[in-house]
Amino acid sequence: MLPLLPDGVEYQVFDFGLHVNPANLKRALQDAIDAAGETADVVILGYGLCSMAVVGLRANGCTLVVPRVDDCIAIFLGSSCAYKEQASAEPGTYYVTKGWLKVGDTPFDEYESLAARYGPAKAEWVIREMIKHYTRLALIATGGAVDEIAPGQGDPGQGNVEDYREQVRVMAERWGLRFEEIPGSDALVRKMLFGPWDDEFVVVPPGESIRYEHFFPPEPERVAHANEEGRA
Repeated sequence: MLPLLPDGVEYQVFDFGLHVNPANLKRALQDAIDAAGETADVVILGYGLCSMAVVGLRANGCTLVVPRVDDCIAIFLGSSCAYKEQASAEPGTYYVTKGWLKVGDTPFDEYESLAARYGPAKAEWVIREMIKHYTRLALIATGGAVDEIAPGQGDPGQGNVEDYREQVRVMAERWGLRFEEIPGSDALVRKMLFGPWDDEFVVVPPGESIRYEHFFPPEPERVAHANEEGRA
């Protein structure tokens, strides 16, 4: 994302480890929003629903813009539709990107530390339990601009993933998964930065908060049914 930022746009990068603790991520994001709202009219969050971490965030002094995706994978694939297509065709998929590989944010990267702490056999069991519902390990082939959504760990200017392809292939073979490389896209990132903020985004005006319903609006028939019950 960073290489695409227009000149003069301020940004803040968050520790990737915050993803594993949604409560901590929420606090960090709210603090950043509050600080930015003192000078900025619009704050764009490069996150999806992310384990509910963005739900409840308040637009204090600014307008909040968030991609309307429930998983950050959709940002790397270019749209929520692209992610849903992948999830429908291959539901048992663990996705990785160059940025995530660089920061070591996969279950497979935990093996060495677990083995040192509990022994190889226990570590093997833990990892296999973590991935037992996965059958495919997919490397999202993104350009450097997209991969820098991962905090400061992208590879700007390098559009191929040659250095990482073999790493993921070996990883997949080691853990009995099928390796596949799938195309990524910067389409959603570009819209996030330059607009238009259409129905692919949640736009929250100053003084309001992000709600779960912003990401998953109630189906019209459910709303109508609820209204009928209320009038009964």
